[in-house]
Amino acid sequence: MAVFSTNDLKNGMTLDLDGDLMQVVSFQHVKPGKGGAFVRTTLKNARTGAVVDRTFRAGEKVDRAFIEKRQQQFLYRDGPDYVVMDNETFEQTTVSEAAMADAANFIVENSVVTILTYGDEIIGTDLPASVELAIAETEPGLQGDRVSGARKPATLETGLVVQVPLFVEPGSRIKVDTRSGEYLTRA
Repeated sequence: MAVFSTNDLKNGMTLDLDGDLMQVVSFQHVKPGKGGAFVRTTLKNARTGAVVDRTFRAGEKVDRAFIEKRQQQFLYRDGPDYVVMDNETFEQTTVSEAAMADAANFIVENSVVTILTYGDEIIGTDLPASVELAIAETEPGLQGDRVSGARKPATLETGLVVQVPLFVEPGSRIKVDTRSGEYLTRA
């Protein structure tokens, strides 16, 4: 672990604060007219997802946690867990449902996912901004039903339900935003 100053904080950095892994969501250096400068931060717990606000003195020393990112291929589900394989060593690892979190809605067998690890602990996943998925089930659009901007529910191959335009048919592939879970465009 590296020790560095709160003056060097950047968005996305991960800190080890009292045994908790906290990711910097935002920070602001404040220099009041009277008194010492301080750094106001919003931190997200990498394990639980809880968001907290915390204030540090300017120049205070904190521990930086190094999170390793590995490209892994999702092979199959084993009950509630997910089995992934390292693309370089071909070593298989079981990832808990809690560590996968929302990524489970966007991955299919044989897709590549980035696994975030801290030491030997898997703390989460990192997805691309959008993914291509197939429509498993949706109602057909009716002839003459062409209201501009109208939407209908569609179930994707992962089981996620998204709102899609009326012209999207079962079996077609669409792009879905992984941050919001919304339809972007046809693939």
